Order: sequence, then C-alpha cells, then structure tokens
Amino acid sequence: MTVDLVLDPPRGVAPLRLGMTLDEAIAAVPGWGEPRVLGRRSSAQASWSLDGVGVQALLEGGPVVTAIELWWPGEGRTSTTRVLLDGDDVFAVPAERLLRRAAARGWTVDTSRPEHPVIPGVSLGFTRQTSQEVPRDAEGLPVHVTSVLVGGEDYYDFLSEGHG
Repeated sequence: MTVDLVLDPPRGVAPLRLGMTLDEAIAAVPGWGEPRVLGRRSSAQASWSLDGVGVQALLEGGPVVTAIELWWPGEGRTSTTRVLLDGDDVFAVPAERLLRRAAARGWTVDTSRPEHPVIPGVSLGFTRQTSQEVPRDAEGLPVHVTSVLVGGEDYYDFLSEGHG
C-alpha cells in the first residue's frame, strides 16, 4: 500500500502540524509506530521510518514542533512512501525540475547555496548532498534532493539581508 506524505508548507506534513507539542505529534500518527524520541525539554525530536523514508518532527528550543524534515530512503532503495509537493514526488522528480516548478508557482527559490536550496516565506528547505554514489548533474550535485524540511513562514528569514 502506497503512503503519501503531502507537504503543506508552511503548516506541516499532514497529519503532523507545526505548533503541535511532542505528545500531540506522536498521538497524531499512531499508524507510524513508536517513534524514536531524543530530548524532552528545550529541544527534542521524534523520528519515524516509513518504509525507509525518514520523518522527523523537530522541536527546536521550545515546547512545539517548529519544523518537519523528511529524508529519502537511500541509494538503490525503493519505498512505498511518497513525499509529495503539489503532486510532485520530491525524491523522484529531478531537483532542477522540482525547483523550476516551484518558481513557476510564483515562489522565490534561493539557490545561492546549491547544496541547500530554500524557498523562504513558503519555508521549504532542500538538501542536495550525500556521500553515497548517486547520479549527479554537471555541477556535481545529486540529481535528486535527499531531504526536505517544512518550517514556519519565517523559518528561513535568517538567510535574508538584514537578518544576519
């Protein structure tokens, strides 16, 4: 059975939502199994693996989920779990096309750090690096993203001028 995790920036990845407490996040996904929980006070994370796709609910310095990060299953691994952004399978669609389609939606795509492109405001961050032997583009970057993070609207404000 295919499981679709639909990115809903800047709100979360249903049924996980930004602003949930750790206990609420764990209770929201009973079918995902028992999470691995690290920390409990000022910073914590709960992690699940859905057929190889890693999911982390991050509580960064406070009592609620501030970001949700999803990781590809790894080179040569297939998964029945898909991570979707407006219908695009984030880990199967080539990164350049994924980012072009985001720009076509009217989103500002910041590729100034090619290994870590972000879409501020919408608050999506991608990783394009891995030590695994994967297909790479002409610049040496992995053809596909290896992780995606959904944060709140101001999550990437620190990258903007004047927020340094």
